[in-house]
Amino acid sequence: MDVSAWAWAAVIGGLLLVLAIDLWIVDRGGPREFTMRQAGAWVGFYVTLAVLFGIGLWLVEGGVKAGEFFAGYLTEYSLSVDNLFVFYIIMARFAVPKANQHKVLLIGILMALVMRGAFIALGSAALSRFSWLFYIFGLFLIYTAVQLVRNHDKDEDVPDNVVLRWARRVLPSTPDFHGSKVMVRENGRRLFTPMLIVMIAIGTTDLLFALDSIPAIFGLTQDAFIVFTANAFALMGLRQLYFLLGGLLQKLVYLSYGLAFILGFIGVKLILEALHSSGVHWAPEVPIWLSLSVIGVTMTVTTILSLAKSRREGSSGEGGAGPKTPEVEHSAGAPRG
Repeated sequence: MDVSAWAWAAVIGGLLLVLAIDLWIVDRGGPREFTMRQAGAWVGFYVTLAVLFGIGLWLVEGGVKAGEFFAGYLTEYSLSVDNLFVFYIIMARFAVPKANQHKVLLIGILMALVMRGAFIALGSAALSRFSWLFYIFGLFLIYTAVQLVRNHDKDEDVPDNVVLRWARRVLPSTPDFHGSKVMVRENGRRLFTPMLIVMIAIGTTDLLFALDSIPAIFGLTQDAFIVFTANAFALMGLRQLYFLLGGLLQKLVYLSYGLAFILGFIGVKLILEALHSSGVHWAPEVPIWLSLSVIGVTMTVTTILSLAKSRREGSSGEGGAGPKTPEVEHSAGAPRG
């Protein structure tokens, strides 16, 4: 799809404006906790924005491009749900006050959006030049799907990445939080607070998640504009989804199986389409409507089966089988590890 520079600027500017308004509304009157009602309203707002954008894309570019956007958006949003558990671990690890968690998520997600934009630009340029990368992406997604299934019942850990280790070593910081401030002055010195470290942890960890989500969406469309907008809309609603899901995330016990099936499907689709483009005529092209249907049905069935199992186990007193958020047994500024 040929997208002009002004269209790119308008979309990016519009997204940043919405996020700025979001931050201004939420932070009015000082930090406070999100209520379920507020979180639900914001999630509905961002989902509606994504749907309206998809409809606009349909009217301007046709059903195929709109279908690619919706398939990409659903895939990124589905993968983001799994990522939310890691965000829970990071929040617990650094003992972030609940009233400040929304700001941490917003800044961290903004960092992730910028880094993903660069990742998408590099990926798009590389794929247009080296078609054999489709095979690598496809095999990587199938490998990721297998790993998701194999590690289904294992506890997740969040190791410090290179950027986070560097930040914790180099940046002078206070031992405790100071509200939502990222920098304070103490004894004439400017010091960062743990808020900045947590934001870096969220942003860089989300970039690691892009290692499977970006190849997955490139398996649905090679249009950089659609890849970026699908990622952006999925990330924009992620912060409120974190608060809305709450304990529900622990009940989605089959989530990893559903995501594994989706990633495996897209991996096979990538390889088949690469073979077809190489002149192997027995390899079929998978239409976008089929991809969209597979993603939607898989996540619906996964959610229904997960909630049904959690309800049965709850009534029998066995407890959920989902992941547990670690207890916080340390001071506010002293992360474990």
